Amino acid sequence: MKPTELEQLVEHYQGAIQLATTAVVLEQLEVELFHKKTGKLTSALRGLAKIPDVAERKQQGVIVNEAKKTLQQALQERREQLGVNHVKSALVLDPTLPAIAPPLGHIHPIRLVQNELVDIFRSMSFSVYEGNELETEDYCFEFLNIPPTHPARDLQDTFYLEPRRADGLKEVLRTHTSNMQVRLMRQFQPPLRVIVPGRVFRNEAIDASHEHTFYQMEGFVVDKNVSIGNLTYVLKLVMSKLLKSDVKVRLRPGYFPYVEPGFEADCSCTQCAGKGCSVCKQTGWVEMLGCGMTHPKVYEAAGYEAGKYTGFAFGVGLNRLAMLKYNIRDIRHFMSGDLRVIRQF
Repeated sequence: MKPTELEQLVEHYQGAIQLATTAVVLEQLEVELFHKKTGKLTSALRGLAKIPDVAERKQQGVIVNEAKKTLQQALQERREQLGVNHVKSALVLDPTLPAIAPPLGHIHPIRLVQNELVDIFRSMSFSVYEGNELETEDYCFEFLNIPPTHPARDLQDTFYLEPRRADGLKEVLRTHTSNMQVRLMRQFQPPLRVIVPGRVFRNEAIDASHEHTFYQMEGFVVDKNVSIGNLTYVLKLVMSKLLKSDVKVRLRPGYFPYVEPGFEADCSCTQCAGKGCSVCKQTGWVEMLGCGMTHPKVYEAAGYEAGKYTGFAFGVGLNRLAMLKYNIRDIRHFMSGDLRVIRQF
């Protein structure tokens, strides 16, 4: 760099330094001058090696170093005038900037549906209980009128644990939250209004609509003179609040060993207002849950007096409800651990 060019450089940057009003601008000027690779004065010092004459090289070195000291002093003086002793400290400590908020977690869609249902049922004076995930086969099957010959007790449908307990009973991973019906009936006397949300397990192949681990909510009522009309009213009220629409409920005959009569409960499709669409398979109805009037054998297992009480029970899959409510097409998303799914809620 020629002496005249160096003088022009110093004059230009002295003026720019004096015009600087923030620490950020001063830092940018410092980078332009003294960056290890691209700084203009750094390049001038590096260019001294190309001067063949030793005396001339020495003389030019003195001039470039004087220019460097001049500009460094100008930067320091301007920092002091602006009240900034160190540029980077000004960048870090700025009390006027908003705080950096830590990332927040997200509630799982199944938990969202469960929480909403719990709030709805609590408003109707239902109690909420949790149950054993590891259960004996009597509470999971026999006390619910499910005999040993029933297909649900086959190894291909249920996870059995080995070895047997000391009392000879087999232990299973519960296949439904209905396992708490007789337990709670033995613990409390009617009237009862109970829901039991929880995780259940089935020995099933996994696909878009089936999982070996999923979530259910069991509900049951025990009192005198309970009728199918009470069951229909409760289901209509709950589904209308959950889906935020005035839905209709219909009952179709269905078979479940622990209820008699048993029903499949459908609600009118909220996507098409019952006119027919792909969600409801053009029927106008969406299958929601299984339900019915509690079988006398269940009351017998609970130790209740025969014929004294009536009631109803229902079980709803929380995974299915979440899929309908949030338009999720594949049940495997719930257990995938993919944060992209959870971050949408």
